[in-house]
Amino acid sequence: MRLTRLTARGVRNLAPLELLPSPGLNLVLGANGAGKTSLLEAVHLLAYGRSFRGRVRDGLIQTGLGALEVFAEWEEPHDVRRRAGLRHEGQAWTGRLDGEPVQQLGDLCAALAAISFEPGSHALVTAGSEARRRYLDWGLFHVERDGDQAFRLVWRRYARALKQRNALLKQRARSDQLDAWDAELVAAAEQLDRQRSAYVERLQPRLAALSIELVPQLGAGRFEYRPGWRRDQIPLADALLLARERDLATGFTSVGPHRADWRITHEARPAGEALSRGQAKLTALACLLAQAEDFSAQRGHWPVFLLDDLAAELDQAHQQRLLERLRQSGAQVFVTGTQAPAALELETGASAVFHVEHGRVMPLPSPPPP
Repeated sequence: MRLTRLTARGVRNLAPLELLPSPGLNLVLGANGAGKTSLLEAVHLLAYGRSFRGRVRDGLIQTGLGALEVFAEWEEPHDVRRRAGLRHEGQAWTGRLDGEPVQQLGDLCAALAAISFEPGSHALVTAGSEARRRYLDWGLFHVERDGDQAFRLVWRRYARALKQRNALLKQRARSDQLDAWDAELVAAAEQLDRQRSAYVERLQPRLAALSIELVPQLGAGRFEYRPGWRRDQIPLADALLLARERDLATGFTSVGPHRADWRITHEARPAGEALSRGQAKLTALACLLAQAEDFSAQRGHWPVFLLDDLAAELDQAHQQRLLERLRQSGAQVFVTGTQAPAALELETGASAVFHVEHGRVMPLPSPPPP
């Protein structure tokens, strides 16, 4: 998957831009605050429906404008060419995919696959569970597509049932009304949980190998998946019934896949020992690379990689390992920094270089290989 054209307007401090990136390594340089990260946010927005720095309405739209617009064209294997556009006003949005209107933002985001590693990425393994659920669902949205059991259909069925049940809880509805939506919730939840569990198991060997490579002092890493209720002790239908009085008091459903989570254990890490910030960054990177490798195995190509301020996030040895792995994969990569990462001196250099100054993005001549 390789972006061939990117246009954006109204994204933070970026001037209107049209970018024709290289299919390989794209280096985006500029001073702090120039707009480098905003360029990556534009791509991330099309791939996720939000910025990696928060919601669209939290400052992503340029001051004085009512909306932002992002449009991208990209290539996939077998000469497949696709395009997508998104206009976002902070609350309302409109989108088009391959020339047709899109009704569900998830359908638009499932088209373009991008993975971001940025200064907040350590939160994947250290912060709350919402980001970890999104991590699982991203992989499933992109690789589990066909038939009535397609992940998107199952996820929407569960989300609808959960919304209806929560509304009834707030109304303190009758038991028979709750019984009906409990049954619908359980039916969707069991499918959702099976798909998430199978996805985690598929990632396990990749995570183990990558964690040994990136954080060898911790040993092999392993996902511990938590489905959102004590599945090994009680069926979800019974768990919902037991929690009903509590749920009626609080007005929301307290058990189910919407409470799912996972954590990483390492074979050489003492139980209960917290990760350092550096270890958390590398563990998060191992998780993201495991996901990218699985995506490639399922889809036949790598997602676009967005690496924000790489030199500040990784030491030179880890920069080199990451860039070499991505180069060998054939992935399209965007790297930002105030200057070229030191690891590039040991690699083949960037395929394209862009300079950002006061929100304006300009192509520069690529440096010759060392």
